[in-house]
Amino acid sequence: MNSTFRHRRLTAAALAALALAGTATACGSGSDGGSNTADSGTYTIWDPYPQFDKSSAWAKLLDSCGTEAGVKVKRTAFDTSDLSNKALLAAQQDNSADVLIVDNPVVSTLAEAGVLTTTDDNKLDTSKVDPNLLAAGQSGGKTYGTPIGANTLALYYNKDVLKKAGVDVASIKDWASLTAALAKVDKAGKKGITFSAIGTEEGSFQFLPWFWGSGAQLTQLDSAEGASALALWSDWLKKGYAPNSVINNTQTTSWQEFASGDYAFAENGTWQLANAKKAGFDYGVLPIPGAKGGNAAAPTGGEFVTLPVQSDTDRYATSQKLVACLTNTDHLYDTDTTLSYVAPISEVQAKQIAANAELKPWVDAVKAARGRTSDDLGTKYPKISEQMWKAVQSALSGSKSPKDALAAAQSAVK
Repeated sequence: MNSTFRHRRLTAAALAALALAGTATACGSGSDGGSNTADSGTYTIWDPYPQFDKSSAWAKLLDSCGTEAGVKVKRTAFDTSDLSNKALLAAQQDNSADVLIVDNPVVSTLAEAGVLTTTDDNKLDTSKVDPNLLAAGQSGGKTYGTPIGANTLALYYNKDVLKKAGVDVASIKDWASLTAALAKVDKAGKKGITFSAIGTEEGSFQFLPWFWGSGAQLTQLDSAEGASALALWSDWLKKGYAPNSVINNTQTTSWQEFASGDYAFAENGTWQLANAKKAGFDYGVLPIPGAKGGNAAAPTGGEFVTLPVQSDTDRYATSQKLVACLTNTDHLYDTDTTLSYVAPISEVQAKQIAANAELKPWVDAVKAARGRTSDDLGTKYPKISEQMWKAVQSALSGSKSPKDALAAAQSAVK
């Protein structure tokens, strides 16, 4: 939740678990609490929020939703990668949780494995959810659950650095104006922009807004548009606008560079807001610009609330009530405030902005965001992403041109 890298890493872990599911020893219900409990009035919820204990607002919210539905809730929290493994193994045992909250890229993996019910089956109402966010949980024309909230990437900026460089942030509307701003910052003796281009899913995640912002599509990595996005990053390194450290930066180390106060910009996520307030300098946030203007689509982070397949289909009605309680417009504000997410529904987003004006650029970024597994990529995405980060590494290290790096990536994907 508070680290988008954690969300990214889960996809590969879930795929690995799926490959091993046939040979692994299936887990029993034990302390993990699958749905086949002796007490039919108890409904199990598995979530990836171990940071919230029984006394937390999150746990209390789950209990109150159980009370509203007339049942007792048994909640179990897992680390995200462990949760995907448990979900796959529990499905083998017909011992799935009644409600499963998982990172959005994993939804397509679980759906392909036959673990999840569709919204047609479980009657979840997703009519008010922003379509771009709902797409992250869609596969083969079907929807598997509903988003509980979202986070994404944007550009943090240091107001003092920009002021001393004579940069008006309002002038930054596209790649050309952003690069012009970096040139001014460099001339003023400060550092330009830091980001994460590490050779992992984390690097792909940070490159995607620029890739999509160029007009490129993940089904064609070697397009001229995609090459222009990689050339943008490569040129920034060559000109000294971005440090060579980005090649090895995680989102955490990239943030630490920005927090030093020397950088004008940092690409990072909603989860850094608390750290930004502690940085000791005045900052702002703006959505990542597209090549020719407008807001680039950044990848969505955040979880989906899903209903796993149950042999006892009579349980679906009550499970649906639990999910509706967590995600309807009356309760979603409390849910996403508790989880520090942007709501997936415009009506609730407006309420969040009214309560905290600092969320406005993040709501704008989320509205432009895009699921990594959207466009029916599903479980194809991890392979595409791996070749993407390898191409980024090759281009930024200078071993290949952006065009050649992406051509090799596309060839490997095929």
